[in-house]
Amino acid sequence: MGSGLKEGVICTHKGGIMSKMEVKTSLLDNMIGVGDMVLLEPLTEDSFIDNLRKRFDHNEIYTYIGSVVISMNPYKHLSIYTADKVEEYRNRNFYELSPHIYALADMAYRSLRDQDKDQCILITGESGAGKTEASKLVMSYVAAVCGKGQEVNKVKEQLLQSNPVLEAFGNAKTVRNDNSSRFGKYMDIEFDFKGDPIGGVISNYLLEKSRVVKQPRGERNFHVFYQLLSGASEDTLKKLKLDRDFSKYNYLSLDSATVNGLDDAANFRTVRNAMQIVGFMEDEVLSVLELVAAVLKLGNIEFKPESRVNGFDESRVKDKNDLKEMCELLGIEQAVLERAFSFRTVEAKLEKVSTTLNVAQAYYARDALAKNLYSRLFSWLVNRINESIKAQTKTRKKVMGVLDIYGFEIFEDNSFEQFIINYCNEKLQQIFIELTLREEQEEYVREGIEWTNIEYFNNAIICDLIENNQNGILAMLDEECLRPGTVTDDTFLDKLNTICAEHQHFESRQSKNSKFLTDHSLPHNCFRIQHYAGKVLYRVEGFVDKNNDLLYRDLSQAMYKANHSLMKLLFPEGNPAKVNLKRPPTAGFQFRASVGTLMRNLQTKNPNYIRCIKPNDKKAAHIFTDSLVCHQARYLGLMENVRVRRAGYAFRQAYEPCLERYKMLCKQTWPHWKGPAREGVEVLLTDLQVAPEEYSYGRSKIFIRNPRTLFFLEEKRRQCLEDLATLIQKIYRGWKCRTHFLLLKKSQVVVAAWYRRYAQQKKYQKIKSATVVMQSFIRGWKARKILRELKYQKRCKEAVTTIAAYWHGTQARRELRRLKEEARNKHAVTVIWAAWLGTKARRELKRLKEEARRKHAVAVIWAYWLGLKVRREYRKFFRANAGRKIYEFTVQRIMQKYFLGLKNTMPSMSPIDKTWPVRPYQFLEGAHTELRRIFHLWRCKKYRGQFTAEKKAIYEEKLEASEIFKDKKALYPSSVSQPFKGDYLEINKNPKYQKLNSVVEEKILLADVVNKINRANGKGAPRIFVLTKNSFVLADQKTGQVKSSVPLPDVCSVSVSTQTDGFFALKLKEGTAAAAKGDFLLSSDHLIEIITKLHRTGVNHDQFNIDISDEFLVQFKQDKVCVKFIQAGPKNGSSAACKRKNNRLLEVCVPSP
Repeated sequence: MGSGLKEGVICTHKGGIMSKMEVKTSLLDNMIGVGDMVLLEPLTEDSFIDNLRKRFDHNEIYTYIGSVVISMNPYKHLSIYTADKVEEYRNRNFYELSPHIYALADMAYRSLRDQDKDQCILITGESGAGKTEASKLVMSYVAAVCGKGQEVNKVKEQLLQSNPVLEAFGNAKTVRNDNSSRFGKYMDIEFDFKGDPIGGVISNYLLEKSRVVKQPRGERNFHVFYQLLSGASEDTLKKLKLDRDFSKYNYLSLDSATVNGLDDAANFRTVRNAMQIVGFMEDEVLSVLELVAAVLKLGNIEFKPESRVNGFDESRVKDKNDLKEMCELLGIEQAVLERAFSFRTVEAKLEKVSTTLNVAQAYYARDALAKNLYSRLFSWLVNRINESIKAQTKTRKKVMGVLDIYGFEIFEDNSFEQFIINYCNEKLQQIFIELTLREEQEEYVREGIEWTNIEYFNNAIICDLIENNQNGILAMLDEECLRPGTVTDDTFLDKLNTICAEHQHFESRQSKNSKFLTDHSLPHNCFRIQHYAGKVLYRVEGFVDKNNDLLYRDLSQAMYKANHSLMKLLFPEGNPAKVNLKRPPTAGFQFRASVGTLMRNLQTKNPNYIRCIKPNDKKAAHIFTDSLVCHQARYLGLMENVRVRRAGYAFRQAYEPCLERYKMLCKQTWPHWKGPAREGVEVLLTDLQVAPEEYSYGRSKIFIRNPRTLFFLEEKRRQCLEDLATLIQKIYRGWKCRTHFLLLKKSQVVVAAWYRRYAQQKKYQKIKSATVVMQSFIRGWKARKILRELKYQKRCKEAVTTIAAYWHGTQARRELRRLKEEARNKHAVTVIWAAWLGTKARRELKRLKEEARRKHAVAVIWAYWLGLKVRREYRKFFRANAGRKIYEFTVQRIMQKYFLGLKNTMPSMSPIDKTWPVRPYQFLEGAHTELRRIFHLWRCKKYRGQFTAEKKAIYEEKLEASEIFKDKKALYPSSVSQPFKGDYLEINKNPKYQKLNSVVEEKILLADVVNKINRANGKGAPRIFVLTKNSFVLADQKTGQVKSSVPLPDVCSVSVSTQTDGFFALKLKEGTAAAAKGDFLLSSDHLIEIITKLHRTGVNHDQFNIDISDEFLVQFKQDKVCVKFIQAGPKNGSSAACKRKNNRLLEVCVPSP
């Protein structure tokens, strides 16, 4: 056992420089009780239990026995599993910190990563002791400390999410545990050379399938039944023909249907999400739920007796409704399954014999089918999870195994299940003792210390009693099951009494050993085995039937005929073409073989042990039941383990950390030892006068025989540390006071220097300011003197200029007055002449107006006279037709006004202009509507007449695109305004694509760059997509080399999503030459144009389908991969991204619009 050291820091200050002194702590510091049971003194069962209780009361649930971790279930949440705790235990020595499960997980992971040693972690304990939670903590710690990255995180998430799936189908509520694992699980986590997880493999052992048909009082069936009924949607339940009421199903116990603190509905959603993360497809999830529903329906099938003519009883189904619904779920004919429940066919070599089943046999067949259906479904789930989480690379892998298996079980009524569970624990105890002793012996040899044999109980004799191929209990049980004639549990017990009577670990009242004849604690139908953990009484009833695990061949063949996707995989023996008359292996034989494989696997790895203990049977916090804990400690062999560890030397530690921890106890080694660490330890122990027989020197470690010696060193160290702490405090206080004084002194000097500088600066500024003022006054006086002289000279010049200006102004004004006088004389003559001409013109105008008035008066009188004559002539005709004439005139005037108004308010010539003038009168409704229709048709004809043949073809393509994608794909509206160009790359003109142009001989309808999606990682590779009338071609973008050429008749359909992405899948007809490499998954910025041109071209050849859906299948060579489109938030980018979720799923994240 090594002891690590924790590094802390104490800061000192000397000369302004910080220095560090490392202070080491270990699990020996501030210890509650004893952190390692190897150091417990005295070592008795009472002191052992008392130490566990003392630590449990202080929430210290982990205790060591050397490198073994004892874990107590606290039945409450403790804040010791945070991210900070993970970092605290990361890359630390096992004994460096207080006991924790993280310390063991870190030691195992570092040994695997750094020393290339495969590891296994064995977790044992009885139901409710916290084995499942311990395995989760180990896996979560390894996931937290290993590498990061997208692929690594995906693998870690899948490994962690496999737990909820297996718990739902393999865990149940028992009287001891609300989430009890009813199967054994061994997971191999595979790592690469860097220590990053790359996959895993899960093995399951002995699912308690009898729980499917019957549960003890106070317990439930497996979680998945209650989760399905509580959490599934109404549509799902309707599809599965189920009802939420638990009481309607015979296989579900009602007294514990609901569990406090267990939300079945929320757990169902968690399981569905976990199955999606692990890699289950939606159809696979539905298939699994259909089988779960079928098991529930199967339990409701009841039988009634019916007498036949020959006197034999025959069973018939009472109510066939549940049978009908179950057959619909499985896709099986009702008559076939009904006959399988009523008849049994026994096949010999040359003949078949059909016998009827009575009611009891029919119920047995029903329950056997339910148990086999559920257990095989569970095995299929494990294999399906393995398929998803298996490592993709075939390089050499490092492996860490985690074994979470049922612990030793001693109930009031122990049967076949407890027998083989306890057999498995015997084997684990055997390998535990062997590996522990081997590890001790190897360390002693490695350190050069003499090894002394240790006396311990070897349980190989018990394992041989159970598994011996000749006289072992399992071998005799198999022999009894295969023996012809009447075989019962009593005949099996008789055989045990005959063969095992003299075995010292076997007890039976009916054996030849007379000492048990009067033992009334041993019933006649029971036998007792003295296991390493104590004596266990087994009731022999049911041993033969449970070992046979018989399912009638008629039921297997009926299940094989089902149309359900999983039934042929679950019942391969039902294939009529492969009838095997050989009896299937028994349950005991299969379990013994799987345990043997497990043991061989564990022996190839470095073991790490976690022993889980439940403190009480009430599942309550803060309660410690001594008798219960003592019972578990006995059958876990913890005291035996401590004695093995203490048989030689109780404590061992490397020289360097030992010297570092205890160097202050000797003046020669304190504060620093200059020589080798071993010599320093020798000097230290000699100075402390420790007896030589109490320790031994190994090659790299010091071995201490008695814990008292270690506690003596610890007590001396504690006293020395107190003295050192006082010294450090004294030095620190002196240093602090000196530092403060020096700081004050330095500050005073600095303040004085700054003040003197400030005073001189102020004096200088004052002198400088006075000098500047004097200079400014003198400069101002000189400037003003010069200014006065300049002003005088300027005034003299201005006076001369002013006099000359005045003289010139006088001369100009005189000339101006003379010119004005002349102008006034000329203007007067002009005005008089103009006035005379105006008078003359007005007189002439007046004469002409008078003459015109006279002529107009004559014309008016004449017109009135002619009108009077006409009115007199036609008055008689007018009076007869006046109303009709006025009406016709009015209508004619209104129509004239309507058409003139329509002419002025006519709408534009655009066909999309829907405006039309308002109808003025109601009687024009018909004409108004017909004119609007005629005008629109004429306008459209005029508009079409402007189209060229090329433009007409483009509009036809746009029309076809609308028929295909309108209201079906969200990308379509943004493509309406984009013209279809066709040849975007101008291949005929671009010399870069001359090689590709020479290969494509037909007319190119479309040429564009697309991305071809790789199924391995979801990334795209650019390709040139060329479409002609008869084929499409994919070529390399850089070189123009043709990669694929596919005739259009070979394309059967194309699939696109309903969202705004550009992904599309070209699906090829099966059997064609082009389909050998599989379908094409592409993405393009011109998706609408490509699909439209493909559809126009493809219709001419054959039937061409366009599938618009957010989830479709694509054939990649031999595998079908589901492409699923989901909407993501804006943070995921502006373009769709494709990611591979697993081997069968590609997920496309499309940004939300």
